[in-house]
Amino acid sequence: MDGLDLRFVPEAAGTVGFRSVTQIHDLTVLELAAAIRGRELSPVEITAHYLDRIERLNADVGAFYTVTAELARDQAGEAEKAVARASDLAALPPLTGVPIPIKDLNMVAGVRQTLGSLVYEDNVPAESDHVSAALRAAGAVMPGKTATPEFGLPCYTETAIGPPARTPWDLSRSAGGSSGGAGVAVAAGLAPAAQGSDGGGSIRIPSSVCGLFGVKPTRGRISKAPLVPDLFGLSIDGPLARTVADAALLLDVMTGNRDGDMYTVPPLPDGETFLGHARREPGRLRIGRTKVNAVGAEVHPDCVAAYEDASALLASLGHEVIDMQPPFTAEAVPAFETLWYAMATLTPVDPDREDRLLPLTRYLRERGSQVRAPELIFAQGYLQFVARGAWQILNEFDVVLTPTLALPPAPVGWFDEVAPAENFERQKRFTPFAAVCNISGQPAVNLPLHWTDGGLPIGVMLAGPMGGEGLLISLSAQLETARPWKDRHPPLW
Repeated sequence: MDGLDLRFVPEAAGTVGFRSVTQIHDLTVLELAAAIRGRELSPVEITAHYLDRIERLNADVGAFYTVTAELARDQAGEAEKAVARASDLAALPPLTGVPIPIKDLNMVAGVRQTLGSLVYEDNVPAESDHVSAALRAAGAVMPGKTATPEFGLPCYTETAIGPPARTPWDLSRSAGGSSGGAGVAVAAGLAPAAQGSDGGGSIRIPSSVCGLFGVKPTRGRISKAPLVPDLFGLSIDGPLARTVADAALLLDVMTGNRDGDMYTVPPLPDGETFLGHARREPGRLRIGRTKVNAVGAEVHPDCVAAYEDASALLASLGHEVIDMQPPFTAEAVPAFETLWYAMATLTPVDPDREDRLLPLTRYLRERGSQVRAPELIFAQGYLQFVARGAWQILNEFDVVLTPTLALPPAPVGWFDEVAPAENFERQKRFTPFAAVCNISGQPAVNLPLHWTDGGLPIGVMLAGPMGGEGLLISLSAQLETARPWKDRHPPLW
C-alpha cells in the first residue's frame, strides 16, 4: 500500500503519543508503526512483548489455537533488518514489524489451519489466501492463528481444539464468534489489531462483547481466494481494532480482488484511502434508526440503553436522527437459514471423522444435506428480492443505526447447554441484527460507545450504503473523538 500517510492525527482518532505510555501493548497499530519507523522501538522487542503476553494469558482468555512464536521472531528479525537498511523509512510497507494474528479459518502457508475442528487438527495448507498474503506483504508479523468456532458456523467460540474464547471484561462470558479469538486477542492486549471474517455478524459480534471497533466491508471489497467460495456473497474478511484509524489502515491493506471472484467493488479513487477517511469530517448526515428486528427477538434494556445513548450522541453532533421502518422483516429469516444450513456442508469432512464434529455442526450439516437444489436457488433468489425491497428503505438515509446485539455478552456454555435446535434459536435471539447486512451486502461497523454499570461492553451498529466504508469510518472517527474508548481497558490489561 504505497502512499499511505501514517502520521498521527490525535484529534481524529483519540490517540496519544507513544512516549506517554508505559507498556508496548498500550500502543495502537499506527503508533507502533511510527515508533518502528522512528527506530524508537524494534520489531523484535514488540514481538517478544506480545509473545510473552500470549504465553501468560492465552490459557485464560482462549485467543489463540496455534502460536507461531518461531515464525513471528523470524519475521520480526527480517523487519528489523529492513528498517536498519532503509534509506527512505516512509517507503517501508505500512505494517512493517507490527504483529497481526490471522483467524484460523484463513490459510497461511506452512501453518496449521484447524477451522476450529478436530477433523482438521493436523491440516497444514501449502499456500496463503489473499488476506493472509496481503497482510504479510504489508510487513505484518504473524504471532499465530486465532480461535474460531467449528467451520465458523456459530456466534460463539467454544470448541474441542482449545479453551473457550472469553471476553476479558468478564472471563465467565463468551467473546462471541466466529472471530472470537481475534476479538479477545485485541481486547486483552495480546495483539494491537487482528484480522477476522464476517458471514452473519462474525466481526461485529466479538467487537461488541469485547469493546472494539470492527468493520464488515461491502460485499466484494476483499477477495476470499483461493478456496472459500463466495457463492452467496455473505462472508467477507475485515479488521478488529481498538481505534477507527487502525481498522481503516488494515482495511486498506486487505482490500483487493482476485481473478474468479464472483463479487467485486471498484477501488477507491486514486489518492484516497480508508485511513484518509478517518481524518475527514463526515458532514451532517440523515441517520435512520430502528431496534425492531426480523427475528422478533426482545432487546435487552442494556442494549436499548446503548442504542438510545448513541442516538443522543449522534444528534448532539448535528446529525438528523429519525425513527425508520425496519428494512427486513420475518419473511427473510427462513431463506437465510436455508443458506446457512447449506453453507455448513461446504467444508469437506472424511466420513470416518464425522464423529469428531460437535453436535451443533452435525445438526447444521444434517439440515444442509436435506436442502434440495431448487430450494437453495429459490432461497438465494428470494433474499435478493427481499434485499431490493430493503434498499428502497435504506436509500432514504445516509446511515442506519441499530443495536449490534439483542443481549449482553452471554455466559460461556450458555448456547451449548441446550440441544442443537434450541442452541440455534438462542443464537438467532442473541444476534438478530447483524446478518441483515450480510444479506444486503452493505458495510457495517460496531462501535464500542457504551458499558454497563457492571463493566460489560455493549456495542451499537452503523450500516452504510454499498461501497460506503469511507463514510462509516469518517462518522465513526467523529464519534470516537466525541466519546474516546481506546484507553478503556479490562482488568487483566
